[in-house]
Amino acid sequence: MQQSIRLSLSLTGAAALALASMPQVSAKPIEVAQGSAEDLGVMSISLKDVIKPQVGVQGQTQAAGTPNEAGLGGFLPLVVGKNSVFFADVLANANFADINNSSSIINTTVAGTTISTSSRLGYRWLNGDRSWMYGINAGYDTRPMSTGPADTGIPVYTSRTAFFQQAAVNAEAVSDKWVFNAYALIPTSEPDEQQLNSVYQGDALTTVGFDAGYNLTKALRASVGYYYQNGDLNTADGSGVLGRLAYAINNGLTVGTNLSYDSAFKSRFSADIKWRFNTNGGPGKETPKSNAAVEALTSTPSKRDVRVHDEGSIICKSSLMNLFSDIYINC
Repeated sequence: MQQSIRLSLSLTGAAALALASMPQVSAKPIEVAQGSAEDLGVMSISLKDVIKPQVGVQGQTQAAGTPNEAGLGGFLPLVVGKNSVFFADVLANANFADINNSSSIINTTVAGTTISTSSRLGYRWLNGDRSWMYGINAGYDTRPMSTGPADTGIPVYTSRTAFFQQAAVNAEAVSDKWVFNAYALIPTSEPDEQQLNSVYQGDALTTVGFDAGYNLTKALRASVGYYYQNGDLNTADGSGVLGRLAYAINNGLTVGTNLSYDSAFKSRFSADIKWRFNTNGGPGKETPKSNAAVEALTSTPSKRDVRVHDEGSIICKSSLMNLFSDIYINC
């Protein structure tokens, strides 16, 4: 009996010694080397499932050289790749008269209703882990502009409709938190200075700027920007700053407020709204969950308006001409 007990103890000791000599196995769980489950979900999205044609409406109030307007717009993906999209985006807006006889172009009020257009061709792509979207687009914008009385108290006659055009280029970068946008608006009207009435000439502004935005929440974005403007009339040249708050009510509906300041237009406040629908590819079809970079692939490019200012003609006819002869004075 004692011999059996000693044998059992010997075997138990040997087993314990063997276990003690084995390599230790860590209890730490295996980590996923390629990112979180959310990241892996975004990586698995097929862009053809989320990038669809979109149509919608947009509108804005008058600002520094831009009109009250409302219209239709559309985004059309032309070629969708594994990590990129080549697209077209077009807008057509009805431009309305300035509010309360307050000029949006400095001196002369905008009157009547005209139709402006904007077109963009662009290419956007995602980085390797789809955390950033980069893009570049370019296009052409037109703006017929009817004019009314001056808000300076100076009598004006023979008001007419001018026609302004510009080429535009834009570069962008978007992440979950940051949005960067650089742009250039280059007038192409011939002639660039156009007579608006008996006193004032109008001129489309060359504008170069940069905006930086930060997502305070998933729905609220704040941005600040700098721009430099230059015109052939040489009266609006200089730098300006722009602040913006935008709130995304849902994936397709966004409202925004803007405040700008420069030495020519002074302080200008405006508001805008944009609604894009059919973003899920059709009724009853659920859009795969994505991140901000993927969603930005179908966003509408910004900075689409032809910015116009005016200044008194170098020489204009005096109101005395009807009483005497053709007398010309500086206005």
